Amino acid sequence: MKKKGFLRVDLPVLSPSLIPESYLEVFETEYRYLDKRQKLYLTPSPELFMKRLLSEGIGNIYYLGKAFRNSEPSSSLHSSEFTILEFYKINADYLDLAKEVLELLQFILNSLRRHSGESRFDRGDFGQARVTIQNQTSFSKWEKFTVAEAFEKFAGISEKELFDKKTFINKAKEKGYRVSGFSYEDIWSQIYTAEVEQKLGTRGFPTLIYDYPKEFAALAKLNPDDRTAQRFEFYIQGVELGDCYTELSDWKQQQSRFKQEADKRKKMKKINHPIDKGMTTALKYGLPDCAGIAIGLERLAMIFANVQSIQQIKLITVET
Repeated sequence: MKKKGFLRVDLPVLSPSLIPESYLEVFETEYRYLDKRQKLYLTPSPELFMKRLLSEGIGNIYYLGKAFRNSEPSSSLHSSEFTILEFYKINADYLDLAKEVLELLQFILNSLRRHSGESRFDRGDFGQARVTIQNQTSFSKWEKFTVAEAFEKFAGISEKELFDKKTFINKAKEKGYRVSGFSYEDIWSQIYTAEVEQKLGTRGFPTLIYDYPKEFAALAKLNPDDRTAQRFEFYIQGVELGDCYTELSDWKQQQSRFKQEADKRKKMKKINHPIDKGMTTALKYGLPDCAGIAIGLERLAMIFANVQSIQQIKLITVET
């Protein structure tokens, strides 16, 4: 990141308000001093602070530190406390950042090969080397699918069916999914997890899956079709490693989406934290055209260490 001119920033992990995101839960705590009380929340992402800095003209930045998400499932891929690499590039969109991420993967592998004497890795030119995790994966290029292409290829659901909510729900029912009492987003996530996600990044290259339905990208700029957003995720061997947006800069649209997300959180009976108005104010000042990505470092370490669980790379204390 330093060689590419990104400035590292140090940011708080406690905040009195957060970005409302309906798909995750947060940790709530309380600051106390004498009779003073203030609710605080552990940040699930540094985004709310980074966009303030971007609006002030700081330029390309990155954060490497802790993030926190509550109610995470007990699985090999989840941890309530994790290390996040989040970075933003000015005058770039989500596909520009895809190039940066591929170079990052190549750089990490090349560095590991150099420091380990190549004993654990196949030889090859920079960007052509392979790392072993279950099967061989080359970082020489992306395998690319739009979300619509992936649903058609792996789940047998056409683009027309995917974007018509009523038709999509009927299709899910035909496939044997429970649909009663579930929203379009719930059913979409079920099918994506069961039939699509596990196939990504399994054919020799990391997979870039992009152009998500706008319902799944509250902070991303919309495409001209007004039904998909400029968002991608990338996968290796069915493991999701990073989430990228072309950042939404329209403060009115962002404010509207925040309200929708807050309403969803309320209906889902999640912690009712205050909405971070400071980020919307920062957008009023003028967020430059930019793209940002968040990458889970523990999951990335799993890939390069060739282990199957986050727990295998964490320092764990056991009480006796």
